[in-house]
Amino acid sequence: MKLDARKIKIFAGTAGKLVAEEIAKILELNLSNAKISNFADGEINISLLEPVKGCDVFLVQSTCSPVNNNLMELLVMIDACKRASAKNIVAVIPYFGYARQDRKAGPYDPISAKLVANLLAVAGANEIITVDLHSPQIQGFFDIPVENILGLNVFLDYFEAKFKSQKVDLVVVAPDIGSVKRARKFAQLLNVPMAVVEKQRAKANVCEVMSIIGNVEGKYAIIIDDMVDTAGTLCKSAEAIKKIGKAKEVFACATHGVLSGQAVSLIENSEICELVLLNTIPLAKNESKKIKILSAAPLFTEIIKNNYRSEFIS
Repeated sequence: MKLDARKIKIFAGTAGKLVAEEIAKILELNLSNAKISNFADGEINISLLEPVKGCDVFLVQSTCSPVNNNLMELLVMIDACKRASAKNIVAVIPYFGYARQDRKAGPYDPISAKLVANLLAVAGANEIITVDLHSPQIQGFFDIPVENILGLNVFLDYFEAKFKSQKVDLVVVAPDIGSVKRARKFAQLLNVPMAVVEKQRAKANVCEVMSIIGNVEGKYAIIIDDMVDTAGTLCKSAEAIKKIGKAKEVFACATHGVLSGQAVSLIENSEICELVLLNTIPLAKNESKKIKILSAAPLFTEIIKNNYRSEFIS
């Protein structure tokens, strides 16, 4: 069943334009028009250029760097749709910023992820669709429905196709204890064994690799994580897998390529043969020959179809 363009609108924020265009193309819809501008002092101004009254509106925007600008832009877009009498407002957030601040690390620290959840709901969002929240429990911070899609299937299709014609020994590796659940699921889907990099973190964004739990010797190792920020942990893990574990080659995949600071340079000079990311965060073209970008749009299109048809979301 083709979606009715008169009843469904897809708007793109500044950081969500690429994914939004791909979603609209797959759904055979035109991307809806809105004017996004700034006043001289930096205030964000949103003007919808078409009516949304009685429509299901999907606002595609990643809250990546500059995080606060992109978050505020999304909030203002939601408010604009609410005041224009949209029937249902769904915030499609490929990358959910502030997700790492999901608990009190100290006695006087905020829980910023909960604050962002409150802001989105108060602004007028009726539902959130996102991919691989850093902490799945963040879904409980919302008083509105949240669909947290797993990016594993995109990586599964890619690596199955990549190694289909080769008889190689694969092993999935969790770069730390916190990634074990994700790595185990991915290993089960690929029907291959799993290993874990055991490390001791000295301070934020700096870690010391201790040992490899599991056998990676002579195998093609695939590290999987939810995001790559400074790439320190990833590159250190790859080095341990290659030099300590004696793996044949090391690949890596992560849903979100934050790539802060010297991350790209570290990846270029690391033991990683290829890093596969989803386009949940806009990246500059040709940042690194080792980085391959896959589209997250197909993940959202199925959810949007089911949402529009009021069907069960699996």
